[in-house]
Amino acid sequence: MNETLALKIKGKATEEGFILAGITTPTAPPHISTYESWLDAGRHASMDYLARADARQRRADPKLILPECKSILVLAFPYQPVSPLQGEMTNRADGGNSPIGKIAAYALTEDYHLFLKEKLQAIVDFIETQIGHPIPNRWYTDTGPILERDMAERAGLGWIGKNTCLINPKEGSYFFLAEILLGIELPIDEPFTSDHCGTCTRCIDACPTQAILPDRTLDANLCISYLTIENKGEILEELRPQIGEWIFGCDICQQVCPWNGKALKCSNVETLELSTIQTEQNLVEELSLTPQEFNKKFKNNPVKRTKRRGYLRNIAVALGNAGDSAAIPALEKALDDIEPLVRDHARWALDRIMSKGEK
Repeated sequence: MNETLALKIKGKATEEGFILAGITTPTAPPHISTYESWLDAGRHASMDYLARADARQRRADPKLILPECKSILVLAFPYQPVSPLQGEMTNRADGGNSPIGKIAAYALTEDYHLFLKEKLQAIVDFIETQIGHPIPNRWYTDTGPILERDMAERAGLGWIGKNTCLINPKEGSYFFLAEILLGIELPIDEPFTSDHCGTCTRCIDACPTQAILPDRTLDANLCISYLTIENKGEILEELRPQIGEWIFGCDICQQVCPWNGKALKCSNVETLELSTIQTEQNLVEELSLTPQEFNKKFKNNPVKRTKRRGYLRNIAVALGNAGDSAAIPALEKALDDIEPLVRDHARWALDRIMSKGEK
């Protein structure tokens, strides 16, 4: 009965668009000691919520989240790997070009926290219909105190790569992870035990800030994704040049991964449709966004997480790194912005552009 049910559940997950599905137990994650050491070393930067005692305890024991939990369904949902316009230039009215800001691929569509919850609930409803009664359950997608990649590896979805991403040999790493804790016992899938990174170090070598560490963790204090998203304050001046033109997140360690190259060649999965608004970021124009315009533009989009001040901070840094003198008027105007964070980074960008022009 349960083997048949497990197959039906995985079939339902496929219907909902998930490309990988596996089942594991609610026992302690295999890399919990690595995670604890990572926290103790302060590599979580300002993300203090990760180090709270209750959060640490729940990550070590999923049954503290759902005491009735007997099995965990782990899922992967794909997203479009590359923005068509990243790294290109847009034409200005005067015939010149303006730099395009780079946004992590996952943020080029609706916030996954919003649309995945409906799919996860649909799977729970399906399971309860199949067995004929409600069951204890709890689901997450990057929102709960769970070591997702550990769970996914143990459920057979892939291995944790040197770039810290979960990698599947057929699908690469461009997918969201989600978990459903279930109060029913289901047959457990074999864990993914092989490591296919081998001697490759492309991700480590390509990281501009050298944030990727040898133990398959990263130092958030240096990570471009952290600096442009979770970091709510200033970006250290010594790190700003390495950020390049990334204005929300970073995909470099995924872009250089050979397994993603292989996955893109053979994939026939229909991924989420990109939003034209999100793929056409003219940095000069973005710097003038009012609070109302920012909220309207990024409603239901992951970029809203940075808030306007964080986003414009990132825009200013990207403009400084692009070194385009055409951005000077916009940056000078930003010196009067309502946010001190934006003013400070605009001043840095102006100094950087001016210094380049004097050479």
